[in-house]
Amino acid sequence: MDAVTRTPLAEKPRQGFAGLWNISFGFFGIQVGFALQNANMSRIFATLSPDDPHILDKLPALWVAAPLTGLLVQPIIGHASDRTWGPLGRRRPYFLGGALLAAAALFAMPLAPALLAAAMLLWVLDASLNASMEPFRAFVGDMLRPDQHAAGYAVQTAFIGAGAVVGSIFPKLLEWAGVANTATPGHVPATVLWSFWVGGAALLAAVGWTVATTREYPPEQLAAFADSTQPATDPGAPARALARRGYGASLAWIVLGVLVALAVARFALQQEVYLLGALLAGYGIASAVAIRGAKAGRGPGLLGHIVGDFAGMPTLMKKLALVQFFSWSALFIMWINTTPVVAGHVFHATGPASAAYQAAANWVDVLFATYNGVAAVAALTLLPAVARRLGAARTHQLALLCGAAGFAGFFLIRDATWLLLPEIGIGIAWASILSMPYAILASSLPAPKLGVYMGLFNVFIVIPQLLVATVMGSVMRAWFPGEPIYTMAFAAATLALAAAAMLRVRAPRP
Repeated sequence: MDAVTRTPLAEKPRQGFAGLWNISFGFFGIQVGFALQNANMSRIFATLSPDDPHILDKLPALWVAAPLTGLLVQPIIGHASDRTWGPLGRRRPYFLGGALLAAAALFAMPLAPALLAAAMLLWVLDASLNASMEPFRAFVGDMLRPDQHAAGYAVQTAFIGAGAVVGSIFPKLLEWAGVANTATPGHVPATVLWSFWVGGAALLAAVGWTVATTREYPPEQLAAFADSTQPATDPGAPARALARRGYGASLAWIVLGVLVALAVARFALQQEVYLLGALLAGYGIASAVAIRGAKAGRGPGLLGHIVGDFAGMPTLMKKLALVQFFSWSALFIMWINTTPVVAGHVFHATGPASAAYQAAANWVDVLFATYNGVAAVAALTLLPAVARRLGAARTHQLALLCGAAGFAGFFLIRDATWLLLPEIGIGIAWASILSMPYAILASSLPAPKLGVYMGLFNVFIVIPQLLVATVMGSVMRAWFPGEPIYTMAFAAATLALAAAAMLRVRAPRP
């Protein structure tokens, strides 16, 4: 274990491989939980409603809890963890508490007696996983010197890839081992039940390892490090900035939300798009309330801090946020549409009930495991080597172009085995998306606000998910009905736009 000394230091000590491992190992368990959730929740929802002929149409509404929860939880947890110090430290109380709640939800999920109970447990599970995940991003920045940030996030990405592979294929491994993969109507198969239970135990063990093997620097020690290149922060700046603002931008957000709602009614869009309008209007109302409080001389509080920090993001963070928006739009398009794309374009399936469709779905599991495995390897080998020569910004740009080429490859390849080739490019992009932007930010943000800024940065992961979930279906029905392959064109184009947006980013070299 790399112990943290309590004696004054001029700079943070360098962490060896054991220290890097201990700091990020908890992310392995968190990603196992996310992978089990992503791969099995639609299956659980459908299983609990065997007599509902419209259950597939209801899945987007049931799933929308996940991104909405992340949108609300991550900035709040980031803000709170910046201001916490206790026996467990600054970040560790949050990812330990989140892990305990997430493990409880994983244990309970396969036993849910009805659809409503499963939907509520999904909300608890996703909120808990987000509460546990968000402080880990800031934790790396807290614990490592600027010249080790890229290595720290690379190790974290490797654990993300490994956890995703394990969580995704574990039900299949249990089936191969002879565990029943079918059950009576209304009951979850034993493969899913045991996967969730083992996943909950793995989550607790991994996060517990990080909690037990690391010691955080106390606030006074963090403030005293002389090697920090991070800018100083003024605690009163958000309130003063809010007090100087007018209400025009708040009104614009509210009007935009109302227009989105009117468009849903006028053009018969998916009902979930109402949520997008509500979020836009809600942010406008929240910002107006925060501005009014600041003008009245009241302290900013939680709402004022978050709104003020969101509006006052550093320029570098704003540029990277645009990159994240396009990057994660492409990823969510892939996660939602790869199965129908492969089923129709490669396996020529006639419908979800056909044997060809089920074979395609199984092969998609292999494709997803492949890109996650590539990401785990690339994060520790390829990306650090390239970043040492080109810097983090240009490395990220090249990786995004590899991903865009991978998505474009789905148009050219009709053989299932050769689809593994595009997954290599997607895996390289995935590794970079999970590491390079955070490495750039951690070296450029004020240390006292690292948690809230990381939480706000992750909003640009959630917003694309909500946008894709609510808008993409309407776009495809209007312009490309019955041709899901064109979703990969959108994914390739948006990832190319992310690479173009990286031209505006100039990252400092440690």
